[in-house]
Amino acid sequence: MIPYRSTLITGGAGFIGSHVARALRSTSEHITVFDSLHPQVHGEHAAAPASDAGYDFVRGDIRDRAAISACVDACRPDLVIHLAAETGTGQSFDKVGQYCEVNVQGTAHLADAVRRSIGDGRCRIILASSRAIYGEGAYRDGQGCLVVPPPRPADAMAAGRFALSDAAGHPLAPIATPEDVSPNPASIYASTKLMQEYILTQALEGTRADVAILRLQNVYGPGQSLHNAYTGILSIFSHRICDGTLPLDIYEDGEIVRDFVYIDDVVRAFMLAADIENVPNAPINIGTSGRVTILDAARLLLAEFGQSPDAYRISGRYRVGDVRHARADITRAKTLLGWAPDIDIGAGIAKLAAWVRTASPRGFDRDQR
Repeated sequence: MIPYRSTLITGGAGFIGSHVARALRSTSEHITVFDSLHPQVHGEHAAAPASDAGYDFVRGDIRDRAAISACVDACRPDLVIHLAAETGTGQSFDKVGQYCEVNVQGTAHLADAVRRSIGDGRCRIILASSRAIYGEGAYRDGQGCLVVPPPRPADAMAAGRFALSDAAGHPLAPIATPEDVSPNPASIYASTKLMQEYILTQALEGTRADVAILRLQNVYGPGQSLHNAYTGILSIFSHRICDGTLPLDIYEDGEIVRDFVYIDDVVRAFMLAADIENVPNAPINIGTSGRVTILDAARLLLAEFGQSPDAYRISGRYRVGDVRHARADITRAKTLLGWAPDIDIGAGIAKLAAWVRTASPRGFDRDQR
């Protein structure tokens, strides 16, 4: 591994950040975590990480220019992992200003601080971006041409028409989305994540900073918040199963597709991005390229917790901005990072469920019916 003198992880007390911080302890002389301990993520009475966590903790809001500048000036990082962000597709429509302030303005504050701090030195920044920037992602039309369709209209979803079609009404065939398709964000959240990519790459032009962009798919695993409604469908379903809130409510027709990638595989991608000699001048998808429907995921979780695999209902409900089919083409990750996922959805859900049983006060035994 490339040895780093000082690492800064924004949002480092969160789900992904805390795992990355632990992994980096062996390669960075000093680690600083900057995190606001957002109540939605950490609960209303969140405490600072324990003093033996292996890093210095700075509680601060990335919207506060003075706070993030002081943190960067104090630790003078040569590696920055940028994870601080508001997440959640649906919520972003209701909190437009907040998402832009945190994700866009906060990233601009970080870029300003890093640019001033590094001077003639070197620094590597790894951005946790999102597959959301693709919107509906890549499809093939009837002629086999690659297309990226616009977001699904609310009136079509209200009428129960969830699958995508072309202007003539012919069905489109979803494929794994490569990084070189045109971005087509379908939510405020997605737009702000795309803007983070632009800000960091453009603001640090002309410096000796290099920027690695990892476009993460649906990350899951132990340590994920069980009370945050915007943290991810697997943790939400796990919490509801343990809380006895059944049947599970499956949106649309249950055929929404997601690419679930386990946290250990994601951490390994960050480590490889930190260690690679030359950062690729292009974003990299981090997923499994697997096709798992929300209905499939719900059934796997119900079985893992010893519940009836039929304890769900297809509600037909929908959310504006949700995409139908999210699946990554990970060719670039394999060729440029030497990365591929190790943990499939079955093994990952088993690991998630084992952790939830210890983390949830009402965790079920596997054999409970």
